Amino acid sequence: MRIPFQRMDIARDPEVADALRRVRESGRFVLGPEVEAFEAEFAAALGVRHAVGVASGTDAITLALAALGIGPGRRVLTTAFSAGYTALGVLRAGASPVFADVEPSTLCLDPAAAERVLARELARESRRRRSGAPGERRLAALLPVHLYGHPPAGWERLLDLAAAHDLPVVEDACQAHGARHGGRPLGSFGRAAAFSFYPTKNLGGLGDGGAVATDDPDLAAAVRSLRQGGEDAARRHLRAGWNSRLDEIQAAVLRIRLRTLEARNERRRALADRYRGALSGRPVRLVEPDPAAPSGAESARHLLVIRSAHRDALRRHLAAAGIGALIHYPETLPSQPAFHPPEDPPERFPEAERAAAEVLSLPLYPLLRETEVDEIAETIAAFDPSAPGAVAE
Repeated sequence: MRIPFQRMDIARDPEVADALRRVRESGRFVLGPEVEAFEAEFAAALGVRHAVGVASGTDAITLALAALGIGPGRRVLTTAFSAGYTALGVLRAGASPVFADVEPSTLCLDPAAAERVLARELARESRRRRSGAPGERRLAALLPVHLYGHPPAGWERLLDLAAAHDLPVVEDACQAHGARHGGRPLGSFGRAAAFSFYPTKNLGGLGDGGAVATDDPDLAAAVRSLRQGGEDAARRHLRAGWNSRLDEIQAAVLRIRLRTLEARNERRRALADRYRGALSGRPVRLVEPDPAAPSGAESARHLLVIRSAHRDALRRHLAAAGIGALIHYPETLPSQPAFHPPEDPPERFPEAERAAAEVLSLPLYPLLRETEVDEIAETIAAFDPSAPGAVAE
């Protein structure tokens, strides 16, 4: 590809090379001083008291829920449109995901749809109680996703909804490193937040990694135990935990990358602004917060996503021009067999389903050049969906 979907500079960073040498010479490779230092620095960047390093963003979701006591028999309300790992994190905790539709601007969880699902769940709970069914309330948490690095358009309404029904909020912030709402970092609003440090994330390492961020010291302590097999300080397994530990190499690299996160995010935002201007008047639309909305939303710009009624043909057109583009995500979560609770009836999620058919991610990374943004926009402008064979699948 002349313009690949991703270019990585991390492996050529001399500071990274120094960090790798430092870890190698230390002889400490898992849960050592680099992890402890990164946890403190990342927590400070988020404005929370605790960050606990784990093996992946998926594990961060799982362990945050487990630390809240959410497991078998419980249900977690989340979005119908996200990476499958959001729902996998719920399932691995033993709980079941319950889905609500998305709103069309950011494709994040729609507060109105979430409220309708919540009302349905509460009505179901009422019927269970009237029938004499034992047990605690099944709906146990709200898990919104900051998709593509965007704050949800109705973020405050979602928080109010959760508070009104005493539901803890666990933020899936795996794509939102450095995003803010009202000047406050995403990942600092809920009882806990899950982050991923996969290499292509805004804050990425040289492999998998993740963290749970929280202001709650008891929750942080529970996650620290759960990531280490459920052990206490005496190395006794108090409960069945996980083996989910952030390694020293990733932590050392992430400490370096954290220092330049804001500068790299600013570069992403500038490129996204250029895309917005270059694509104005084209037969595509950007997935992003409304630039004119007075919400104080500041996206991390993890991905630059457009929507097109002729998405698949447009992707082939870009590939023929040597431009990489990917689809995030081609199916809704509830349409996939692994994620549909058997007790739930079939349901439609019209906004999520439209998005799955239309979204296309374009190149966006700090090493991308302005001239390449212009070339991508010009290539999109030259796309003719009515040309012979353009829409053939």
